[in-house]
Amino acid sequence: MGLAPRTLELFYDVLSPYSWLGFEVLCRYQHLWNVKLQLRPTLIAGVMNDSGNKPPAMVPRKGQYMNKEFPLLGQHFQVPISVPKDFFGVILKKGSLNAMRFLTAVSMEQPEMLEKVSRELWMRIWSRDEDITESQSILAAAEKAGMATEQAQKFLGKMTTAQVKDKLKETTEAACKYGAFGLPFTVAHVDGKTHMFFGSDRMELLAYLLEGQSTME
Repeated sequence: MGLAPRTLELFYDVLSPYSWLGFEVLCRYQHLWNVKLQLRPTLIAGVMNDSGNKPPAMVPRKGQYMNKEFPLLGQHFQVPISVPKDFFGVILKKGSLNAMRFLTAVSMEQPEMLEKVSRELWMRIWSRDEDITESQSILAAAEKAGMATEQAQKFLGKMTTAQVKDKLKETTEAACKYGAFGLPFTVAHVDGKTHMFFGSDRMELLAYLLEGQSTME
């Protein structure tokens, strides 16, 4: 008899390309690693503001590095990632508030669709260089993910409700309380202990932690 599933909380924002990479790894390996994955839509702008951090692209050398790194990352993670043409406009001006509110509404009422809708929003912004801020853009992503149009429109209508706004704020604050300073931020609850991992390049360390625990039966 093996261990009961361990819990991983993934705090993410579709505005973050690194969140997409971490998301795909955890979605692929959750069963192999015997973990219960909880997807937690979070507003990266709130995390950055609370921690005093800045987006990598705001530091010129980091921005240059990112542009060169993405093609290799895409190949390694097998994710069709590419940089939007108007990178700064997408990241700094448009943001992801509406998209993350929509995903929050989905997480509250139809969580089984959260993975697919999140992935389609990443595909729009980080693969096809398409908008994720307008209602029709979000609706298109939801429909492509397999959500019924009527249901997607219902969630669009709930994006501005106090319940959805408060839930997104609550999740963002939870990430900050764990110590998040950027996204993705993975919180592993294993053997009564809590472990935090930042970024998509700590997955090997997470696997090491989980493998160590899996030897116990």
